[in-house]
Amino acid sequence: MRTSRSALAALLFAAACSAGAAAPPLKVCVAENNPPLSHHAGAEMRGLDLHIAQAIAVELGRPLAVVSFESKYEAESTLAHEVNALLSSGVCELASGFPLLESDLGAPSRPTARVPDHPGAKRRPQRAWVPLGTLVASRAYHAVALALLVRDPARSAATLADPGDARIGVTAGTLAGTAVSLYRNGRLRAQLVSVAQNQDALEQLEAGAFDATLASLDRYDAWRLAHPASTLRRAAYVHPLRINIGFVARAESTQVMDAVNRVIARALADGGLARWSAATGTSWIAPVDPQIGRPIGLADLADD
Repeated sequence: MRTSRSALAALLFAAACSAGAAAPPLKVCVAENNPPLSHHAGAEMRGLDLHIAQAIAVELGRPLAVVSFESKYEAESTLAHEVNALLSSGVCELASGFPLLESDLGAPSRPTARVPDHPGAKRRPQRAWVPLGTLVASRAYHAVALALLVRDPARSAATLADPGDARIGVTAGTLAGTAVSLYRNGRLRAQLVSVAQNQDALEQLEAGAFDATLASLDRYDAWRLAHPASTLRRAAYVHPLRINIGFVARAESTQVMDAVNRVIARALADGGLARWSAATGTSWIAPVDPQIGRPIGLADLADD
């Protein structure tokens, strides 16, 4: 008996659906509170990383399963160790939003680590020590940059070279605070206003404690998402330092990482990353070469 075309199409569709249902989900770990790249909006995770993760899952023909985690840096761990533990324990296959610095990639600097807080994790003292693997990075999809932020629109043309009479808030011990303090051998020292470590520089800027501050554009985007009525704005100056951001996986996850790189390359070429960034409130900064950076030193922060 011959099968009609419509019946054959139905059979093929059912087979495709069955194959899709059998495909294991692509589990991607994303930081729980890292806006604008990944953050909770009620029960939903949103951000630039989620758009990219979904495109990777489609590329692989697998459903996406997002696992949010909360990193709490302690003496026994770093972000690289915690992410490695998530990947090495099978909690996820990929992790997003990872700074691409050579010191955090490759073979681990310690043999084991515990996973950070995530849904389903045991209480910390009961968590096993996970043998760590070798971390490899995708090509970068975003870069972190430091920009001068102001409250008064009349100061929008300000730069560190020409800040006018602006009082500039700095937090000691931060990349941004050190960059401003070192700027041209301390040229701005007389205009600096110290911000305590337990204070939010953007909150202080909004309140008028000073007139400008240098902060990462991602931090500024997070502020705007949390305070849509804020009057803070970008000024003209952006520091030349860049830290590329990408996905990481264990070295043996070659098929998954190949798909990640295809998705990012395509999104860079066709403007997808710029569109996803605009949709998520991300001030997208194009990645720079080299893709994987060396550890940041004082010379990088003093560069202008």
